[in-house]
Amino acid sequence: MKAISKIIIALGFISLFSCEDIIEEDITNDTVIIVSPQNNQDIYSNVVNFQWNELDGADKYRVQVYSNSSVIVDSLVSQNHLSMPMTAGDYQWRIRGENFAYNSNYTFNYNFSVIATTDLTNQQTILNSPSDNFYTNNANVILNWQSLAAASTYSFELINVTNGESIVNQQSNLTATSLTLNSTILANDAQYKWKIKAVNTTSQTAFSFRNFYLDRSNPNTPTNTLPATDATYNANQQINFSWGIPADVGTIQSTISYVIEFSNNINFTSILQSSNATTASFQQSFATSGDYYWRVKAKDLAGNTGLYSTPFRFTIN
Repeated sequence: MKAISKIIIALGFISLFSCEDIIEEDITNDTVIIVSPQNNQDIYSNVVNFQWNELDGADKYRVQVYSNSSVIVDSLVSQNHLSMPMTAGDYQWRIRGENFAYNSNYTFNYNFSVIATTDLTNQQTILNSPSDNFYTNNANVILNWQSLAAASTYSFELINVTNGESIVNQQSNLTATSLTLNSTILANDAQYKWKIKAVNTTSQTAFSFRNFYLDRSNPNTPTNTLPATDATYNANQQINFSWGIPADVGTIQSTISYVIEFSNNINFTSILQSSNATTASFQQSFATSGDYYWRVKAKDLAGNTGLYSTPFRFTIN
């Protein structure tokens, strides 16, 4: 009996601590402290940087921005800051902390104004596309950014990061808000950084920049591993498929995924199933008896596709 009592007490302690681990802190009566913009602050920039102190017990923060009493932003973020392009005008904003179970009080609405100015020093050139760390196998890349009202022209730099931050191309006095790079400029597979700044007669922004990756090398051909060729399984039995692939030796190693295909003939003239896999393994069962064949090919994040592996046969009884 004593032993049973000790076990019950121990389980009670485990249960108690487990519950405490998952109980969220009650932040209902707490309030986030705003850092910026402060109430009635004027912002001489096209980008507003919202900042606040972290609130103990909060996992995320809900930021709301108003214009003419209408909510124009309702964003849930995990960090204690948020940067947002905004046009000239008068605004209000507030914030609260949130966790799985509770919400804190919203702060009072803070008023702020975005002021139009011809001084570009504190403004930013907003990049649209491609997204940062974009992978492609196409050497024709279109760069696009937002027009900045106070800008007369834009300056551009393209840097080959892989080749030691070497400058590949520079252009100034651009009046358009897009630029097309071709295979002459993008001659080599590499990580590239593209930079844009806005300029007028008296001031300029800092460079805004993003990276993209040019990868035109096809992935290697996988090699089927398991099940071994001519293996036999029962109907509805879970089968583990696995394969290997040689290491990528290209200049840029894009993330690789796989396509695994099943057929009832070795030439794969008809595909019974085609599935995607993010790792070099896959599980599948088959209800119908007969001979089956499987093969795999690799594809990468840049859009390159390799060759299919040599098919293996297996039999379902």
